[in-house]
Amino acid sequence: MSTAWIAFGSNQAEPVAQLLRARQTLAAVLQEDAASALYRTPPWGYTDQPDFINAVIRYRTDLPPLALLALLQRVEQKQGRERPFKNAPRTLDLDVLLYDDLCLDLPQLTLPHPGIRERAFVLYPLADLNPERLLDGSSVREWLTRCDTSGITRILHDNWQAA
Repeated sequence: MSTAWIAFGSNQAEPVAQLLRARQTLAAVLQEDAASALYRTPPWGYTDQPDFINAVIRYRTDLPPLALLALLQRVEQKQGRERPFKNAPRTLDLDVLLYDDLCLDLPQLTLPHPGIRERAFVLYPLADLNPERLLDGSSVREWLTRCDTSGITRILHDNWQAA
């Protein structure tokens, strides 16, 4: 089995409920290993939109990377994901961040996820799970110290912790 780290994000239509629904859907196919806390984060890229709720879950899976990506895209679609423009508001965003130690550069999937080192909304929850995980020679914790972390807050949600 392989280990995959999946980023969860939402800022539309009850974001925590969106993440919980996706988590339940994925539990039928993937083996959850650990989940980060939830984080409220300011929008990135296109900023004229509500804050996001973000998390990362580490899974064990037999799915190869492209099949995993296809699964995530089906879940996004099922939950009403639309892509009107880059960094638009969304009901659900699921991204493969890491897949074992695989480096991949395909038109549909790049691993590790591009931009992971500059995005505090990904690094914060990833640090909950693997703070010493190396990305390009520095740990997740070290990359986090180089990011703008203003406006990011950890939130407690009983249903997320209990899931």
